[in-house]
Amino acid sequence: MPDSCSSPNNSLLTPYAGKVRVRVGGLLVRAGGILLAAHRGLLPGSAPFWSPPGGGWAFGEGLKEALRREFQEETGLAVRVGRQLHLHEFRRDQLQALEIFFEVTAEDPTATPCLGHDPEHAPDQQLLTELAWLTPRQLLALPLAQVHPVLRGLLSTDDVFVPQVILDS
Repeated sequence: MPDSCSSPNNSLLTPYAGKVRVRVGGLLVRAGGILLAAHRGLLPGSAPFWSPPGGGWAFGEGLKEALRREFQEETGLAVRVGRQLHLHEFRRDQLQALEIFFEVTAEDPTATPCLGHDPEHAPDQQLLTELAWLTPRQLLALPLAQVHPVLRGLLSTDDVFVPQVILDS
């Protein structure tokens, strides 16, 4: 989630307002890039917010099971979930989440990801707009607000595998 959100009355964000969400995310690295999803509605204007694929943890699921489901929904890829890497606390306006990120590897390392959907949103209200393999250099060139906090300041894809805890103060 971004450091600064657009107005909490943004209709795309209404399903998440006033609730504490637990989210899982997966970090998939291939050929020097990190697979990321662009989200709309989180930043002013039409600026994209780049974040690892993932989503909400549902009652009755294990964390890794939830991440496999979310990754499949958003990217079309079947993944193996590895070790936990990052914990990120997010609080802004009416939005609050605890995000847990894991290392993931594709079941088929040659498979091409394709933009999926979020079943919680109607087809014309999707938050996801694009998937891309972004290098650390490309992420450093973006405005800070457009890059998820766990990806900021990376100099190498190896840096994504250094565990970190980011708590909102």
